[in-house]
Amino acid sequence: MEQQRQSKRARCAPAESEAVVAAEAEEQDDQQQVVRHDDDEAQDGEPGITRLDRLCAPVEHQGAGLSKADLNALMEHGIHCVETIAFQPLRKLMEIKGIGDQKAQRIHNAAKAMIPMRLVSAAEMLQMRKNMVQITTGSSKLDALLGGGVETGQITEIFGEFRCGKTQLCHTLCVACQMGIKDGGAESKALYIDTEGTFRPERLVQIAKRFGLNDEDVLENVTYARAYNAEHQEKLLIEAGSVFCETRYAVLIVDSATGLFRTDYSGRGELADRQQALNRFLRKLQRLADEHGLAVIITNQVMASPDSGAASYMGPQVKPVGGHIIGHASQTRLFFRKGKGETRICKIYDSPCMPEGETTFAIEAGGIVDAKDK
Repeated sequence: MEQQRQSKRARCAPAESEAVVAAEAEEQDDQQQVVRHDDDEAQDGEPGITRLDRLCAPVEHQGAGLSKADLNALMEHGIHCVETIAFQPLRKLMEIKGIGDQKAQRIHNAAKAMIPMRLVSAAEMLQMRKNMVQITTGSSKLDALLGGGVETGQITEIFGEFRCGKTQLCHTLCVACQMGIKDGGAESKALYIDTEGTFRPERLVQIAKRFGLNDEDVLENVTYARAYNAEHQEKLLIEAGSVFCETRYAVLIVDSATGLFRTDYSGRGELADRQQALNRFLRKLQRLADEHGLAVIITNQVMASPDSGAASYMGPQVKPVGGHIIGHASQTRLFFRKGKGETRICKIYDSPCMPEGETTFAIEAGGIVDAKDK
């Protein structure tokens, strides 16, 4: 009897070892398929975005040997592409539950290898800026003031009083970004985060008719989200990061960026907390602009400036909300104010490459247009 059991175990042992070998071979094949699949996507898919699946490859294949559970842990923390890992500090990876120090270092090293951040000459940088996509505002005068239109890859802030055209420009950009590059668009979609309840899809239909676009296609290419508090507004950026990895977006609009922070944090006692939360939100916006080449447009409210001094005789003076935090985070700052009738005035408040100047524009059924000369 004992001899029969031993012979049976002897026959089962090779079968079990063969099953283990087959399982290991199947796992290696899956990893290789992931690498080949991602290589095909890198050639045929969206340029500049490296999917997290690349990190599932073994270390010898320039991966990090991650499992599906590891990928889910990264995505739960708002990491949806390798660029996010490459651009953030190592300690942020170590804070994720289930990602130890050694694994975090392995992930970080693989991301750095996939997304090289090398030194470039000023000549290369100039060529990169020449190839940069700029989106038309709908007004040729306003485009000329901005050097060709709204730049991608940076944050553009628009501030001013109510009824001065901030939201109307945001609606116009949602449609304009869908046009061809030769027509001043980016052939891409737009995402609109609304904090004040001023988004109107019927305005998109009117603007689409002006540009000769199909209104149904225009509406399908604009993703809308309503933010109800400052924390929700920040969490929406995590969802946006996932959406941006699925298809090409060129415009991200937050209208307005400061309204909910002003209501959720009140008084001088919460001023420091408000500024820190606003700074985190703006930093995430800049990271999305860097990773996906987005044109990030944020609108900002204003407040009275009683310390305007001798200029007080010129009427009520205002300044943008957010202080130095939002001033340092925005690359280009535009000040909108009302003119005569339907005319509005845009002034370059701050820009790294354009001098101070101003021009006029108007608001019509078709969005932002040139002001008529009288």
